[in-house]
Amino acid sequence: MPGSRQRPYLKPSLDTVILVSLVSLFLFSAYVYPSRATLLCYIFSSGCVNGAFEQPLPVAYRELTDEETAAQVIMKEILKKPLAQSKNPKIAFMFLTPGPLPLEKLWHKFFDGHDDRFSIYVHASRVKVEHVSPHFVDRDIRSEKVAWGEISMVDAEKRLLANALLDPDNQHFVLLSESCIPLHDFEYIYNYLIFTNVSYIDCFEDPGPHGTGRYSEHMLPEIERKDFRKGSQWFSMKRQHAIIIMADSLYYTKFKRYCKRTKDGPNCYADEHYFSTLFHMIDPGGIANWSVTHVDWSEGKWHPKAYRTQDVTYELLKNITSLDEIIHVTTTVPKRAMLRPCLWNGVKRPCHLFARKFYPETLGRLLHIFSNYTVV
Repeated sequence: MPGSRQRPYLKPSLDTVILVSLVSLFLFSAYVYPSRATLLCYIFSSGCVNGAFEQPLPVAYRELTDEETAAQVIMKEILKKPLAQSKNPKIAFMFLTPGPLPLEKLWHKFFDGHDDRFSIYVHASRVKVEHVSPHFVDRDIRSEKVAWGEISMVDAEKRLLANALLDPDNQHFVLLSESCIPLHDFEYIYNYLIFTNVSYIDCFEDPGPHGTGRYSEHMLPEIERKDFRKGSQWFSMKRQHAIIIMADSLYYTKFKRYCKRTKDGPNCYADEHYFSTLFHMIDPGGIANWSVTHVDWSEGKWHPKAYRTQDVTYELLKNITSLDEIIHVTTTVPKRAMLRPCLWNGVKRPCHLFARKFYPETLGRLLHIFSNYTVV
């Protein structure tokens, strides 16, 4: 017909035919053999879970309570606000002890010559301490009785932090016991902590009876079971995180009320769960998830291995200081061990700066080792 136009026939290219055939073949295979859909995951990795296509689960939305909203606002403001820089940054060494410090002479040797770069605070819950080192004189704070497995342990730790925060030059805060020893000289530990970008708060998920098994549904809605974490109480933290501990009342109250002993026996230990759970929820990227204080739980008892005089050798200390991976063991049946590298500002380095538990009788041997060798 006049004026009519016909489109010219376009022959498909060989590449186009091959591409369409391949896509059709993959889709047909996935339909006919769904168990073999893993092949598609290698081609289209997005959306694959455990080697199969799955739709992402919708994120459950929960409206926050007024108290929860207020707490999150305060904590986020603390985290994002840069702290005033100190011209003389110090480390606060906080000793949580029932009484005397039997290894005080060792610590005196450690601190000597570095007076302007550390502060000492001693919380002795049972007996007034008579100090042998001038570094410890008049460094005792007001203390109250502490019961193992009770919230009073957390209260004592908060009391130490509160006193240490009064000094604006204190930029890092280390919790130690009467059985702790330093593994390196002061210069090494100072640089390790002052120039770190995280707090060394131990944190891992233990689905066993002595982990998530201690969780109470009464902690809802603010603390869910999936967020409940476990870790050693021996922390080392930045000033921002220490301030958050002081600011928190919401989550602390949950642990005070529902993480405690019951009439049926020990049920929950707040000092093993409060800090780990809190920082996992509010600043998971700001903690290392391991402690710089070494403890040997290999004996599988309620308390860690305690070192006697015959145990203390240079080789022992050298072995501890060489560890650059941390192991967390669950209380499930069977137990499961989780291994992770110790990273300092993104670089793999030895994990531990301190160690426990050392009996008082080891003081002489420890002084000899630290006087004649440098543990690095």
